[in-house]
Amino acid sequence: MFCVKPLAFALLAFAALPAHAAWYLDNESSRLSFVTTKNTEIAEVQRFLVLHGKVDGKGAAQLQVELESVNSAVPLRDERMRNELFEIKTFPEALISAQINLQPINDLAPGAQIELRLPISVTLHGKTQTYSAELLATRLDDRRFQVVTLEPVVLHAEDFDLAPGVAALRKAAGLASISLSVPVSAVLIFTAR
Repeated sequence: MFCVKPLAFALLAFAALPAHAAWYLDNESSRLSFVTTKNTEIAEVQRFLVLHGKVDGKGAAQLQVELESVNSAVPLRDERMRNELFEIKTFPEALISAQINLQPINDLAPGAQIELRLPISVTLHGKTQTYSAELLATRLDDRRFQVVTLEPVVLHAEDFDLAPGVAALRKAAGLASISLSVPVSAVLIFTAR
């Protein structure tokens, strides 16, 4: 026999879950990419394959980037970036954090979007810098939302003491130049648990 009260209670509990639950990054559906420019005019897109992230019930957002997972589609270049640029034995990850007001996102109907401008903190190679990020949050369904950068966040190698590593990469590859400014873009999918 079909019982309405337990079903109604279960549906209400399910609907209330995202507002109070933590949101966890879906690494398989997310992407963090960056663009490097060499010899003044050759731009190449690269990305990190392993990301971990969470937004807790109070809106504290944290994204961990495993620097070893850098992928440029050129294995030798990836190895050089791991060892000479990022120095992953000493600095294995980058950390991006922000404080998000979750209420407007939780209030969105599935498919609706909201633009956010907020400060983000980037810790890389033992240094921390703060940037202003323009993001678009989309409520995908009752248990998932997506955050994308509306414009890239431009990181500067000097701010993270990475200029010597960039110089080492340039010399190893026999290039005239590698830009010290790197635009970074993200597509991040979070699921409530």
